[in-house]
Amino acid sequence: MKIIIGYPPTESEKGVALLSQNRQFQWFSNPSYLFPIVLGSAATMLKSRGNKILWLDCIAEKIQMEKFFSILKKESPDLFVFETKTPVIKQHWNLINQLKKNFPKMKIVLLGDHVTSFPKESMEKSKVDFVLTGGDYDFLLSDLVDFLNNKIKKIPKGIWYRKNNKIMNSGKFTLNQKLDNAPFIDRQLTKWENYQKEYNISRKPYFYIMSGRDCWWGKCKFCAWPRLFPCFRVRSVENVLNEIGHLIKQYNAKEIFDDSGTLTVGKWLVDLCNGLIKRGYNKKIRYSCNMRFAALKQEDYYLMKKAGFRLLKFGLESANQSTLDRLNKGVKIKDILEGCKMAKKAGLTVHLTMIVGYPWETKQDALKTFELAKKLMQSGLADVLQSTVLIPYPGTPLWEEAKKNDWFLFNPEDYEKYDMRSPVLKTKNSNANDVASVCGQIYTIFLTPKYIFARIKSIRSWDDIMLNLRGIKAVFGHLKDFWK
Repeated sequence: MKIIIGYPPTESEKGVALLSQNRQFQWFSNPSYLFPIVLGSAATMLKSRGNKILWLDCIAEKIQMEKFFSILKKESPDLFVFETKTPVIKQHWNLINQLKKNFPKMKIVLLGDHVTSFPKESMEKSKVDFVLTGGDYDFLLSDLVDFLNNKIKKIPKGIWYRKNNKIMNSGKFTLNQKLDNAPFIDRQLTKWENYQKEYNISRKPYFYIMSGRDCWWGKCKFCAWPRLFPCFRVRSVENVLNEIGHLIKQYNAKEIFDDSGTLTVGKWLVDLCNGLIKRGYNKKIRYSCNMRFAALKQEDYYLMKKAGFRLLKFGLESANQSTLDRLNKGVKIKDILEGCKMAKKAGLTVHLTMIVGYPWETKQDALKTFELAKKLMQSGLADVLQSTVLIPYPGTPLWEEAKKNDWFLFNPEDYEKYDMRSPVLKTKNSNANDVASVCGQIYTIFLTPKYIFARIKSIRSWDDIMLNLRGIKAVFGHLKDFWK
């Protein structure tokens, strides 16, 4: 079977759509294209099963609609597979209907977090042929194609489809696959060179991997990914080390970002670190990852640094303990301060992420988050930050709570408004736009003399200089986005 897999043109005057491997959608003026790991795994699996695969990420490749249609006409694929998200789902429904009109023989497969929450909706609103649910859509898509190729007799569970003009559902998706069984992603097939513009990576070439799917905590109310991965699974340490070795040997990898929602800790982490040291990978690459506060001890941070770890991305989310509790973060404010101190003591780079616009917070509450972030950044206890406006993605516990409490500023089905350009929810005793403006204010911390001085003091190499120069460009891009 001939299959095109990737992302269609997703265009807007608001900027570039960041769909790949982003847990939160945003239009960016200064885009960075993150490698879509599960989609890349899907393309690799399909190829390994004898299908002809064309990777087509029109966003990263800057392919506009006219050229996209000409490619489809030339290639005449049997199947077109792509991922979608809430703010662009309506745009994608319209595109699907246009594609079915122009290429009636081509089957279309839709996947992602939004359609996992509401699969029937896309079947009703568009002429899509298949909707895949769940996060293991690399395994599921491969099984679907085997079914279409008559290699298996029964359609796999987790798929919505059409039969005799009726919408059908094959059942609830399962996450019972062993992740070690997935082949290492074919980076040539998936055009790895298009994904080398991440401003916060220090050395190139770099590669994204996922050692686990997705987050072993998996309880945060605002996160859509627990809908994709309601149970956490992790690859074996040996399997992860082998992939790193493969990336070093085949592509001269200089840095790895492990984009598991939270990196596995405990014995698994100790074994990974010791494996990196034993194989000598700690001298060849830098390793970065997502991490939770209160998950590690000082000796863990020291071992990670010795093993070649560079950056840890922590979810600070809010400086108000009541908010952390309502989000089910499972951390205390003191854990944030202590975690930053321990990571910096070990010589690691600390990246903070935070959110403003909670319906129970006032502007003064949001400013507490700003002040905590400023304190950590200017004192050198944190190095980089990322701020977003709260988006209650459909299907999440926060979305359900918002509907129940009438927190929405608009019809909850106005999906295009979930794009982080303006607040989605009402806020407590404050104008929602005033609270959302704190998001842009947080980025001004990068421009304060104290922070600039702290960054200059931290420079140790040419890589650090280039990292800071890329960071400056990214900061002004963020300021432009949020001040629109």
